[in-house]
Amino acid sequence: MATPAAQATRGRTQLDLDHDRQTRYWRTLLWLFRHFRPYRGRLAVAVVAMLAYSGAVVALPWTVKLAIDQLLATPGDDLLGFAASVGIFGLVAAARFVTGLVHSRNMVKISEWVVLDIRTQLVAQLQRLSMSFYDRNQVGQIMSRVQNDVEELADSLWILTLSLASFVSVIGIAAAMLAMDALLAAITLAFVALLIPSLAFWRRIAHRPIRRARETIADVTSSVQENVAGIRVVQSLNRQQQNIRAFHDVNQINLRAALRSARYRYGLWPSVELLAALALAFIILVMGQGIGASLSVGLLIAFALYIERLFEPIRELTGEFGQLTRSLVAADRAVELLEIEPEVRTAPDAAALPPVSGSVRYEHVHFAYEPGQPVLNDINVAVEPGETVAVVGPTGSGKTTFVSLLLRLYDVTSGRVTVDGHDLRDVTLDSLTHQIVIVPQEPFLFSATVRENIRHNRTDLTDRAIIDAAQAVGAHAFITRLPDGYDTVLEERGGNLSVGQRQLINFARAVARDPRILILDEATANVDTETELHIQQALHRLLRGRTSFVIAHRLSTVRSADRILVLDEGRLVEQGTHEELLAQRGLYHSLYTRSILGPETEGS
Repeated sequence: MATPAAQATRGRTQLDLDHDRQTRYWRTLLWLFRHFRPYRGRLAVAVVAMLAYSGAVVALPWTVKLAIDQLLATPGDDLLGFAASVGIFGLVAAARFVTGLVHSRNMVKISEWVVLDIRTQLVAQLQRLSMSFYDRNQVGQIMSRVQNDVEELADSLWILTLSLASFVSVIGIAAAMLAMDALLAAITLAFVALLIPSLAFWRRIAHRPIRRARETIADVTSSVQENVAGIRVVQSLNRQQQNIRAFHDVNQINLRAALRSARYRYGLWPSVELLAALALAFIILVMGQGIGASLSVGLLIAFALYIERLFEPIRELTGEFGQLTRSLVAADRAVELLEIEPEVRTAPDAAALPPVSGSVRYEHVHFAYEPGQPVLNDINVAVEPGETVAVVGPTGSGKTTFVSLLLRLYDVTSGRVTVDGHDLRDVTLDSLTHQIVIVPQEPFLFSATVRENIRHNRTDLTDRAIIDAAQAVGAHAFITRLPDGYDTVLEERGGNLSVGQRQLINFARAVARDPRILILDEATANVDTETELHIQQALHRLLRGRTSFVIAHRLSTVRSADRILVLDEGRLVEQGTHEELLAQRGLYHSLYTRSILGPETEGS
């Protein structure tokens, strides 16, 4: 069954869709032009240089006419006049070179600055967007918008000014031709007019294949990113050949889309060449009959040059039109990304969360990532300050989602989550994240020094506080053995450390921030037994006096929790201490038995 959006689209006429496309084009162009404002001084210089360049282009054939007519009128008698005409030609040619250079240099700089601004704007937007956006979009697709589409934008900014210069040149050349001979100019412009319906038709049909080509290159980027990110798994499973075949299929789809796009982008070029040749041949034929009467040789040569000059910017406009359409599609995709509103955002009247004691309440909380597909159902939990709460349950029961709501990575579908009585939707995100810290299952480290990774965004931390944090979790010893100690620069994602060492630095980062509420999401799942022992010892100090939520598959690690919450299919089915839950012989007993003793003892 078609979606409501698809049904609505079918019910609209092609005229409506074309109008929407035109509206988006103009909106995108205005969005691009707004980025020129900070550089309007240099842009003004570029525009003046461009106008002067176009004027020189128009003037060159006229100076040729003057020189030839001067020479033929008084052959050998007025060499000074001829030399003056040649000198004027040289000056105009030099002016064309200088103004073209000034225009090009300024526009290259402006284009690169604008691209930098737009790419920064896109990255800032990605930092604002909610986790739901990343749940729905592949990393490679996002990277394609920031990299490939922005590179297309760089071309569009350059092409816009070249197109304007070409347009001004066409107007100037047409005016010069009309001034020389109105009839011949009208004949020439009639050939140009034949291009107008072709351009209009092309512009209407080319948008979809060009946009499809942009989408498929994003799929290629996504496939590359996925293969590189998962190379360890790919090689360990010997999946290289399957992945190569899958990438080949994606690449073939992009090839077909790119070839179809290219046919539209370059399809007009032969038409322009044909019309230019026909116009020149016709004008030479007409003028050849009139030379020596009302038409001069200089006029013939000047008109031939003007026809060449006239169709040259038209050729450029035709070629640039395809590239400009590609660039506008890329710009439109960038605008689409910038227009996405974060689903989780600070309310206009939100207040800063004051220092909290750590009381947490889930009150009739429901949550769904997609409508009609609930993940959490009517969760009611009250956690007291300083209490350590373990959250357990089968895979997919909603454990990570449960703590994600406390971090406000998502907003509840209904109900509310409070800290010290403050609804999380009524406080600023910045003040909330200053008092809650999560240590995730997959340790993430930045390509920076160990010291900077522990300090993170706490610029006020002293070196002594950083060392104390590392000592508190047992990381100080291995850090001091690194080549440069705390000043050792980590590779991407901490690749020059073991998984356990990366997680210990994550723990040190959490200790350094001194949060009131701490979340450990499978934080010891990927470490060896000895490292886990170090972490467990550090946790006793770390959790003391803080409200803590501990998610763990290894149920042996949660026995000392003050309370254990058992989730199943998004519902809170049991809660109590380890001993109380074992005595109930319910789901927790089953999970614990399988975890500790093995599945063969379950039910014994």
